[in-house]
Amino acid sequence: MLAMTLRAPCQRLVMTDLPMPKPQPHEVMLQVLACGVCRTDIHIVDGDLPPRREGIVPGHEVVGRVVARGAQVSRFQLGSRIGVPWLGGTCGHCAYCADGRENLCDVPVFTGYDRNGGFAQYLVADARFCLPLPERYDDLHAAPLLCAGLIGYRAYSLSGVVSGMRLGIYGFGAAAHIICQIAVAQGVQVHAFMRPGDQQSQRFARQLGACWAGSATEGSDAALDAALIFAPVGALVPAALRATRKGGVVVCAGIHMSDIPAFPYALLWGERCVRSVANLTREDGDAFFALVARYPVSTHVTPFPLERANEALAALRSGSIDGAAVLVP
Repeated sequence: MLAMTLRAPCQRLVMTDLPMPKPQPHEVMLQVLACGVCRTDIHIVDGDLPPRREGIVPGHEVVGRVVARGAQVSRFQLGSRIGVPWLGGTCGHCAYCADGRENLCDVPVFTGYDRNGGFAQYLVADARFCLPLPERYDDLHAAPLLCAGLIGYRAYSLSGVVSGMRLGIYGFGAAAHIICQIAVAQGVQVHAFMRPGDQQSQRFARQLGACWAGSATEGSDAALDAALIFAPVGALVPAALRATRKGGVVVCAGIHMSDIPAFPYALLWGERCVRSVANLTREDGDAFFALVARYPVSTHVTPFPLERANEALAALRSGSIDGAAVLVP
């Protein structure tokens, strides 16, 4: 089978002919129908995250069809269309797993980082960590839901915002464009912050219902009740605190971020809170897909053939596309 592999950090992905994978007892083998390109993939390719496996196949927003099953798999039938997210496995017995916080497992397995992911024609995945997908989304448009949607949802949930509140979103990419629609549908006022001069993203945010869109350096006039930071830029943390009212929450939603600069305690005082989001749980998947079934959430995608994965990564780095990039084998 063909796959795009990373031979070493900071190198281009290389098309490689790999042996067909075989499912173990708890695994399913999937024919990849589509795979979203996530900023975490960039952090893996660029070496921001330490390498875990030589020759890894990235990709953890996988839509696939079950073509083979291990002996102990009963949940998904042959021919089922399912999703494979970032969290590919946990130990099940550490203190975090026992406490219902499997996203913090001490020895997790991540798709496209510890085990081969979806930048390929086929992959195997632990069926216990795969997710059923809503039928209303085709393959292309379902792919971004599996990380951009799920991590955006977890960050949004931790912000505590409800109808009538003001939510700031810093970095308007794949995750932001999904959660913006959910927030607007729930009566939340969205203020979208992006790089100076990024008129394209400002227009895109307004089209999706943001009541304000502009540069992260200028800020809006309204005090925010909470802020979500999707851009991997540490300097946005004090900026978001400065824009957030007393008692507000700033959620850092990425797996990697540049260093946060020193800032005066006065920005944190007033019971403001800064917290991070780590991975996801299977319960997040169930809750998020129930939510998108209630609200008319659309995903905006730009498809790329598998062999153009490096172009898709470059487009995501530069912010030259609205929404999400999706690879199609």
